Amino acid sequence: MTASPHPESDRVEFVRAVLEWLDGRETRADAVDASLELLANERRRLFLQVMRTYGEALTLPDAAEEVAVRETGTSVAELSPEHVANVYISLYHDHMPRLIDAGLLEYDQERDLVTPVVVR
Repeated sequence: MTASPHPESDRVEFVRAVLEWLDGRETRADAVDASLELLANERRRLFLQVMRTYGEALTLPDAAEEVAVRETGTSVAELSPEHVANVYISLYHDHMPRLIDAGLLEYDQERDLVTPVVVR
């Protein structure tokens, strides 16, 4: 990610856009709070972006590798195995369970396969 020359104005613009989007919707305050809490962590956002980009089941190791690439802005060949392992562990133990509980992902532990939940 590239640093913005005016992060405060970006933040203000983002908050206004979210408030405008929420305006007129019948969204419960606790749902908004829970959603913003899920999105508060960059690694979780990257994980969701990876799953959305592919739009299909991925093995958790593949998803972790792609998250690590996006975090570092480097190629797969430049990633250290330790960094990918750390990403995998944090996805498995922290981020993925939260996203499963939120109904955004499903996980097949036997196959180590993560699937985005498609809401229609």
